[in-house]
Amino acid sequence: MARNQEKAQSMLYRFRQAQAEELGVSSRHERRPKIITSVTSVRDCDKWRGEVMREISRKVTRIQDFGLTDYEVRDLNDEINQLFREKSMWERQIAALGGANYRSGVPRILDDHGEEIPGMRGYRYYGRAKDLPGVKEHLRPVELEEEEKESAKTQKYKRFQNQPSSYFGNDDEKDGVLLRDEDEAEQLGWKNGWTRIASALLLPEGTPVPPLPRRAARILDLDKMEGTEASSMENKPSKKAKKEMQDTPSDSAPLLPALDAQELVMPPTPSRKDIEAFMLQAKKAALRSEYLGA
Repeated sequence: MARNQEKAQSMLYRFRQAQAEELGVSSRHERRPKIITSVTSVRDCDKWRGEVMREISRKVTRIQDFGLTDYEVRDLNDEINQLFREKSMWERQIAALGGANYRSGVPRILDDHGEEIPGMRGYRYYGRAKDLPGVKEHLRPVELEEEEKESAKTQKYKRFQNQPSSYFGNDDEKDGVLLRDEDEAEQLGWKNGWTRIASALLLPEGTPVPPLPRRAARILDLDKMEGTEASSMENKPSKKAKKEMQDTPSDSAPLLPALDAQELVMPPTPSRKDIEAFMLQAKKAALRSEYLGA
């Protein structure tokens, strides 16, 4: 039986091989041309471009393997970037020969903020290459700065934490200066108001100004208030007890100061007999007025 070299030299084999090359279905393994501009057939350019894309797909799948070392991941990433550059050169050659323009409808890859991902126009990182030391800081410097930097709202909230009570003005009344100023302002406003009312009522001059009806000022002690609130919370009745207290009428409830006790009594409701008697008296009055008028 003839060896493979003898088969390759036979006339029938060479004829079949030439015929397959003319039809574009050659089974012989050919190496991709190094000089892409030397290929002048759009069909050949499409064929080599497809082969490059298949090789890219295989390498991108392989770079996801967690068993690879960092050195192997870097080498694979370099090979993928080199294949992408070769694919772009094949696409430019196809467009120059009058074929399809594969680069016209390629959308830009954007991140969550609507900005283009760094490195998409140059060197790119795929798979595990994105987790290599120093790569994350190179790809997403802005996001890392935002993670480290606190938001303005958080800073504004923390700015008022751990502040003493004097910061919020709770100790302004302890020295008495603010209370004195407020008392003087209230007395002046009360005097001016009384002057306007006296002139409107035509009161004689020299009428003394009545005293300002108010209670004496009381300085609040926050420490005592906190203890009082805590004790009131402990002795606070439940919702059920509150409802029972509201439903139960209380005889000791104070009346409104603007009304008398008699005015608060419900008026009597007329009965049916009272209404019939009233209607009878009204009819008699109407007949009497009609008879006297005639």
